[in-house]
Amino acid sequence: MTTSINYEDKIPNNVDLSSDRRLQRALEGWQPKFLNWWGEMGPALENQGVYLRTAVSVGREGWAHFDHVALEQYRWGIFLSEPRQDRRIAFGENRGAPAWQQVPGEYRADLQRLIVVQGDTEPASVEQQRLLGLTAPSLYDLRNLFQVNVEEGRHLWAMVYLLHAYFGREGREEAEALLFRNSGSPDSPRILGAFNEETADWLAFYMFTYFTDRDGKYQLGTLKESAFDPLSRTCEFMLKEEAHHMFVGTTGVDRVVQRSADLIREHDTMDIAAHGGIPLEIIQRYINFHYSVSLDLFGSETSTNAANYFTAGLKGRWQEERRTDDHKLTEDAMFLDKPGADGIWTQEELSALLLLNLDLRGEYSADCQNGLNRWNKILSDAGIDFRLSLPHVGFNREVGVYSDFHISPQGTVLDAATWEQCRAKWLPTSEDFTFVRSLMYPVYERGRIASWVAPPRQGINGKPFDYEYVYLP
Repeated sequence: MTTSINYEDKIPNNVDLSSDRRLQRALEGWQPKFLNWWGEMGPALENQGVYLRTAVSVGREGWAHFDHVALEQYRWGIFLSEPRQDRRIAFGENRGAPAWQQVPGEYRADLQRLIVVQGDTEPASVEQQRLLGLTAPSLYDLRNLFQVNVEEGRHLWAMVYLLHAYFGREGREEAEALLFRNSGSPDSPRILGAFNEETADWLAFYMFTYFTDRDGKYQLGTLKESAFDPLSRTCEFMLKEEAHHMFVGTTGVDRVVQRSADLIREHDTMDIAAHGGIPLEIIQRYINFHYSVSLDLFGSETSTNAANYFTAGLKGRWQEERRTDDHKLTEDAMFLDKPGADGIWTQEELSALLLLNLDLRGEYSADCQNGLNRWNKILSDAGIDFRLSLPHVGFNREVGVYSDFHISPQGTVLDAATWEQCRAKWLPTSEDFTFVRSLMYPVYERGRIASWVAPPRQGINGKPFDYEYVYLP
C-alpha cells in the first residue's frame, strides 16, 4: 500500500490494483455502469468545468489538488488511509488480537450487510440532489454542491471496492444492486428512509448536509473502529472528505439565518417573506424535520444486532479508543427514557451493549447542538429575541421506542388529535415548501447571490467569492 494515489491506472487507486488482474477487470467492468448511472442520475445542470478538489494523497498534509474539471471527467477511485503497523482490535471479545486483513467466515454476512447499507446511502444523496444545480443561489454554492456530489460518488466506489475485493460473487451482485436502487423509487427504493426523501430546495440541502451527512460522520466513525482493517482504513479516508459536506451545511444555514436576521432588522418585522427572506419559523420547522428524520437513521434504541456487532468487533463506538471503560461492556448499564400511554416519562436501566445505538445518537445530538449555538449567536448578535432549537429526540419518529407515540418538540406526549392539530406549527407545510421553492431561482453571475441567503465569509481554497467556480455553457 502506498500513501500517494496512482492516477495512471484506468481506476485511480492506492491499493496496487494492477497487481490483482482479476479484481481489476471486475472493477473495470463495473466502471461503465457507474458512469451510466452518473449520466442518468447525477447532476442535471450542464457545465464545462467545476473548481473541484481531487485527492492526490491519503497523508495528513497536501492530500488534495484544486482545479477546474468537467464532472464527467472526474477521476473517481479507490483510496484507503495509511495502514497502522500492528493494529490491534480495540473492543469486543477479540480485543487485543491483530486486526483482520481478510473477512472471517463467521462474520461474512454481517460485514457485507454493514458495507451494503453504508454504500447505499452514497449514491442516494446524489440522486436526491440531482436538480439542485438548476436553482443554485451562486456559483460558489453550485461548486460546493458538485463537490459533495462527486465525493459521494467516490464513497460509493469505496464500498464497491470492498464488496468486489472481499465478498466474491455475492459482493459483485450487491455492487450491481447499489446502482439498481434509486432514491424515492416506488419499486426499488434506497434502503434507509431518509434517503428516499426529496431534496427539492437549497434550504433542505443545507439541512441535509448538516444533519444527515452528520449522521454519516458518526456511522463512518463506528465503522472506522472495525476489526476488519480494510473497512477501517476506507472509512478513515471517507471521514476526511465528509468534513467538507458538513461544512457546506453548517455555513449554509449560517448564511440563511444571517440573511433573515439582516432583513428582520432592515424592515423591523419578523414577517420577512414579503421581502424575499425565509422566516425563522420556517427555518425552525425545517430543523425539526431534518433532525428527526436523521435520528431514525440510528435505528432502534435497543438493538441486539448492534450488541452482536460490537462484541464481534465489527462496529465500535464513536472514538472507541478514547473511552476509559473495559471496551467489552458486559457489566455496564445505561438508562433509556421511555414515554408511557399516560404521558409519564420513566427510565429503564438496560445493558450498555443493548443501548449502543442510543450511545451513538447521544454523541450525534450533542454535535448537532453546536450548530444551533452558532445560529443562535447570529440572532443574538443581531439583537433578535428568537432562538432556534433541536426538538425532543422523540419528536416525529418512525423508528424505535418513540415511534408509537406522538411527542411534541418539547417532549410532551400527545394524543393523536392534538398532534394533528399542532403538526403544521412544527413541521414544514405544503405552503412552506411552496414559498421556499418560490425563492429558488438560479444566480450564475460571478460575485452575485440570491436575495434569501448571505454570501460566504470566504471562498474556497483562498479564492474570492466572485471567482468563476463553475464554467457554464
